[in-house]
Amino acid sequence: MASTLDAHGVVDDAGLPRTERERQKADRRAAILAAAATLFAERGYAGVTIEDLGAAVGVSGPAVYRHFPGKAAVLAAILQGASRALLDGAERVLASSPDPADALRSLIRFHVDFALGDADVIVVQDRELERLDRDARHEVRSLQRRYVEHWVHTLSRLRPDRAETELRFRAHAAFGLLNSTPHSARIPGRRPADGTIRGILEEMTWASLMS
Repeated sequence: MASTLDAHGVVDDAGLPRTERERQKADRRAAILAAAATLFAERGYAGVTIEDLGAAVGVSGPAVYRHFPGKAAVLAAILQGASRALLDGAERVLASSPDPADALRSLIRFHVDFALGDADVIVVQDRELERLDRDARHEVRSLQRRYVEHWVHTLSRLRPDRAETELRFRAHAAFGLLNSTPHSARIPGRRPADGTIRGILEEMTWASLMS
């Protein structure tokens, strides 16, 4: 459903009013998160300041505090947001793919999209997860466990002869394969075309899960 206008401004798809100012604030918040993911991946969390984040999106450092209480909250938002997006995406994929083989191939394509499109987030996740406070880290891990279980359940429909522990191991091994790609793909001048990478990843992941 397309967004419409009312006396308050913009009404979103859920029927909630969103003023132009609210939309601009949401866009600025998203820009800060995208810039932060890139900077954290390039320099490490400790090597980035609030002033760096502000400069990356064209505002002063203190202006970042209008959106986040501090740098730790930015890191938490990046990793929690990515984990929620993966879980939500997997649930959409499974809802539209009743056949288990189609569902698994769709899950693989979905995760390949994430690995190629959000390489910086994967790097940050690998390096900086332990910097989150206990509650944020618990939420990220809980979301990720639920994501993994969708893969395991789909695999169990295709491989009912295999133990769940083996299928879970295969799922984690597949994630290791997929999530290692952004590290090598970041090397300047050595990145193959996305179409080539995608085909290789999809083929290798399917083989690792179904062999």
